[in-house]
Amino acid sequence: MDDLTKIPLWEWLPIFGWRIVAVVDAADNVPQRLPRNGAVLVGSPTRPKWIAFDCPCRRGHRILLNTDKGRFPYWTTTVQGPLTISPSIACDDPVWRCHYLVRNGRVRWIHERDQASSSVYQPKRSGR
Repeated sequence: MDDLTKIPLWEWLPIFGWRIVAVVDAADNVPQRLPRNGAVLVGSPTRPKWIAFDCPCRRGHRILLNTDKGRFPYWTTTVQGPLTISPSIACDDPVWRCHYLVRNGRVRWIHERDQASSSVYQPKRSGR
């Protein structure tokens, strides 16, 4: 798939906070390359199934979160404007750990000292 066929050229400008840059009908249609701070909604804005994005740590792993309320665990997201994802996102790897919130288009990292007060679900990581 050609990345530019689904994502408008202006979305590639590095001036935006986290936001939805495209909507696709299936997870297989998520482009391999995404703009910085860009996420793709899988499904429709009224019935989202997944949200896919590259982890803000910039180590190259893709995050795929369930947004279907019929399956557990699930995350809620904003569809228009600055992206908000709830609850927090935690990704464990043998070498590093990423745990963060996405609120109003910005990432807030959760440090180990903040862990006790946070409820965490593990997202599904897609292999890249």
